[in-house]
Amino acid sequence: LLILKIVYLYFALGLNSSMSILSDMKSSCLCQPLGQIQAPELSQTGDIILGGIFTFHTAYRGSISTFNTKPRAPTCMNLNVREFKFAQTMIFAIDEINKNSDILPNHTLGYKIYNSCGMSNIALSAIVLVNGQEEVLDETHCTGSGTAVAISHFATCACLSDREEFPSFFRTIPSDNHQSRALAKLVKHFGWTWVGAISNLNDYGVNGISTFMQAAQEEGVCIEYYEAFEQSGPASALAKVVETIKRSTSKVIVAFMSHREVKALAAELYKNNITRLQWVGSDAWISDNSLTDAEGHGILVGSLGFVVSKANIPGLGERLRRLHPSQFPRSQFVKDFWEYVFGCALVNSSHTERRPCTGMESLQNEEIYFTDVSELRFENNVYKSVYAVAHALHALRSCESGNSVSVCSESCPPGKRKVLYKTRPVYSLDCFACPIEYWPNTNQDKCLPKDIEFLSFSEIMGITLTFFCLSGTMLTFLFLIVFYQYKETPIVRANNSELSFLLLFSLSLCFLCSLTFIGRPSEWSCILRHTAFGITFVLCISCVLGKTIVVLMAFRATLPGSSVMKWFGPLQQRLSVLTFTLVQVLICILWLTINPPFPQTNMLYYKDRIILECNLGSSIGFWAVLGYIGLLALLCFVLAFLARKLPDNFNEAKFITFSMLIFCAVWITFIPAYVSSPGKFTVAVEIFAILASSYGLLFCIFAPKILIILFQSEKNTKKNIMGKTNKTIRY
Repeated sequence: LLILKIVYLYFALGLNSSMSILSDMKSSCLCQPLGQIQAPELSQTGDIILGGIFTFHTAYRGSISTFNTKPRAPTCMNLNVREFKFAQTMIFAIDEINKNSDILPNHTLGYKIYNSCGMSNIALSAIVLVNGQEEVLDETHCTGSGTAVAISHFATCACLSDREEFPSFFRTIPSDNHQSRALAKLVKHFGWTWVGAISNLNDYGVNGISTFMQAAQEEGVCIEYYEAFEQSGPASALAKVVETIKRSTSKVIVAFMSHREVKALAAELYKNNITRLQWVGSDAWISDNSLTDAEGHGILVGSLGFVVSKANIPGLGERLRRLHPSQFPRSQFVKDFWEYVFGCALVNSSHTERRPCTGMESLQNEEIYFTDVSELRFENNVYKSVYAVAHALHALRSCESGNSVSVCSESCPPGKRKVLYKTRPVYSLDCFACPIEYWPNTNQDKCLPKDIEFLSFSEIMGITLTFFCLSGTMLTFLFLIVFYQYKETPIVRANNSELSFLLLFSLSLCFLCSLTFIGRPSEWSCILRHTAFGITFVLCISCVLGKTIVVLMAFRATLPGSSVMKWFGPLQQRLSVLTFTLVQVLICILWLTINPPFPQTNMLYYKDRIILECNLGSSIGFWAVLGYIGLLALLCFVLAFLARKLPDNFNEAKFITFSMLIFCAVWITFIPAYVSSPGKFTVAVEIFAILASSYGLLFCIFAPKILIILFQSEKNTKKNIMGKTNKTIRY
């Protein structure tokens, strides 16, 4: 039933048995037709016949089948010019291919196009196309294992992507998965957060609207109601939908339906005087020009939706304008179309009330929808469908003749695997895309899970970085032990021992926070790595800034009558470090509250592997943390630079200047390296910057003191530390 619906709603291409695609029937049963087989509306002979089924009418009148008696043929009503235009596009593409000697040389394409407006017509048309016969049935051959390929230009139901259930179905239009999610974003864009949802009561409508409602919920859009009906269903179903809309408070309706259901719904709403609605529609009806003639079509004015991108098909416009009933003398639809356009009656016409056609009528100067080629959208999909079949047949013919074996046995494109059907010839291979989390093996006959990439503790780069992290931590603790043992010596006391101990402690935290960047990203590790890094580094720079200010204040205090040190004593030093650190804590809290970092899988950068990484959440938060660190480092560098030539024998400001120079250089070069590095190398760059700046601070500020304490004890005296030089102080 679903296959028949696809053929009904859209367009199918069948392959004639002359292509050997349909295998011989092997049943010995007696098979006879029970009635006259439906003849195609438009046809042309050829070596290879392509079949098409179009709905040339927008409605039909017929009885409901009981399956006890032969059903009456439906009476088709209302011309569907758009579908007729699709059929003419198919014919135009076939004629182009027949004139092209590079495609199927020495073979011509023909066509059989059926006009269907009811399910019984569609079923008969589909059976005729699959069996590859029109008027004669072989009485000894009734069943077989033959297959037919269907290509749709209009079928968007996501359910049709199931290759196991529909192995011979293809299409030249994207799945509704994309359209449904886009409609949710469109509704959210206009701030419509309270909407109603309506769909066809079939796979197309139910699947499409279900995906929309799920995506809408993710976007923060609320669905007030959901209703579904079929134009061919009971009138009570449509009445229920109208009553629901009438009683609802939402004024925005998302309709995932075909033009038939929209036309019926608009007419009923018009009769009930229900207006002032904003419609958001699927591409099946949003650009259908037949709705402009429908009763109550004014209700639909202002509807929004997405349409297929338009294209240019050179020569199609001229071909459409050359259409004439004499080209298709057996087609009743072409006669009806001609009489509809020119308001006249052809010979033997049932419209005796109209004036007779003169024979001089021509579409050359008619500006109507049929001849308009400025908005070719679905027509381009039909055009591509025909060419896709032609190229596939060309490849098969090449394989049959042995002229081009590589066409049949060549490798699949990256990301796809080969599938060989036992019911097909050996050379008939299909390439199917692996699921997004999988990648084909070397032989391209199996889909394997993609490799997962992140900076782990077990790989060489992770081991190396871990070694330097732990080494820096241990070295910092050794420096801390030495300072504690010699805490009463002049060199330790002279350089603010309390801030020195706090600085060493914060440096050890800087080294340790690098470890949070290594390993499989998780929700907690993503949050911890960036916040721990930001806070510990600000604590570190705050200590350095405090030491720099102490140096400046100490020399100011030596001037006669100066009392500046009372304004920056031990209490003020502690408060300054605490204040600077609390600002960074506040930035991190805002970041984590508004949009915190979270783990994510990146499948876009590499096709053959999945990158596990931490998404920053709010990029503004991350760069605010870095920017604040940079601001403090720059301030510290400026103050230390001003105090670098003060005249003590051991002036700590010169070492702070050099450490800040290294610190700033590392983080300035970090930015372009961070932005341009892929995957786990992004994390490695960040760890390297943390380690390089931490080692720079540790060695530049503390290594000279450790050297004096352990190996030059004669310099570790108050007299030597406080010794003045005869040099002029420069600022």
